[in-house]
Amino acid sequence: MNTESKNTNQSGGFSRRQFLGKSILASALAGTWLTNSITSVKAEDKAENKPAEYKAPELSDKDAFSIVVIPDTQTYIKTARNQGICELMTAWIAENIQKLNILTALQVGDLVERNGITEEDLETKIMDQISSQQWNAISAAMSRLDGKLPYVVCTGNHDYGIRAAENRTTQFPTYFPAYRNTAWKGVLVECCPNCFNVKTLENAAYEFTTKQGKKILVISLQFAPADFAIEWAKKVVAREEYKDHFVIILTHSYLRSYLEDCKIGGKEGYKVTDVNYGEDIWNKLIYPADNIRMVICGHIAHPTDPKGNVGFRQSKNHAGKTVSQMLFDTQTVGGGWHGNGGDGWLRLLEFSPDLKTVKAKTFSPLFAISPSTQYLAWGHEDYNEFEFALD
Repeated sequence: MNTESKNTNQSGGFSRRQFLGKSILASALAGTWLTNSITSVKAEDKAENKPAEYKAPELSDKDAFSIVVIPDTQTYIKTARNQGICELMTAWIAENIQKLNILTALQVGDLVERNGITEEDLETKIMDQISSQQWNAISAAMSRLDGKLPYVVCTGNHDYGIRAAENRTTQFPTYFPAYRNTAWKGVLVECCPNCFNVKTLENAAYEFTTKQGKKILVISLQFAPADFAIEWAKKVVAREEYKDHFVIILTHSYLRSYLEDCKIGGKEGYKVTDVNYGEDIWNKLIYPADNIRMVICGHIAHPTDPKGNVGFRQSKNHAGKTVSQMLFDTQTVGGGWHGNGGDGWLRLLEFSPDLKTVKAKTFSPLFAISPSTQYLAWGHEDYNEFEFALD
């Protein structure tokens, strides 16, 4: 694998003490049953984490623009009780498009927990929604942005097959057709035919222009993209009209977490065939390209250690340019695999007008809606708030 990497001590994550306190409070806000365990959130913990004054998100530079990263949504979606949190997240994004100059929102895949289960297959110990209900729920949440923001979604392993990527069948094109969001007009520039030779958003390219005239191309790639998808993406980024664009690759499985030194991922054990995992994507697509400057992914989480949900690294491509790579998947922060879905956390990326720096912040609209929990709405640790350069 051709890569020179720089791993910082900055990740998006949460302290173990906050992990418990925030999960309990989020469960209460979400309407789930609150037991006497609330007493475990000690007064000194509150005092330690409470800032002097809550401040809502704002741009540090009025000419900057934002990209919002939405983590894996599967655990919000698999139970009816958690679905409202996901909708609250997208509603907050919609409300802040103008204030934060949001260019787009990138959802990292695993929209649902199960793509193809019926009542007969329902695993009632871990979910209460069959697949059609799950797809309807994530569709409803994302509809908050339809006609307002040209968001980008990608498919994860749980969005394929019956339970998890046994094959390439998916309900994704049914719920997210290319004509769905009117805000994609003039932004969605190409859809690649999928393995059934149908053009879908599983592999798609979106072109954005900032207020300063900077050109950004986001390419969304399916989970473990097939060879044809990699070849299609290579041809797109090499085109004359995109050669000077700042290209972002959005794909579900790519980077490992801080618990694995933020290494680029290797082969995984899913049954689906014709696949390319992290190392393949780097070697075949990202490293040889002159203009791919960022990669954003999800997929990796840990049930108890918050640093297992996030990662960040910077590597040099063949031309010596820095490629910034970010993992953001907070689905277990709100109580593990079967908790509230992730405490409502979003990753806010503020890009400088000249595309030289990015300020990353981690924010929860769920905690922000109540004055009694606003002190929990920001991840103030250095691994939740950090800045990195784009050369």
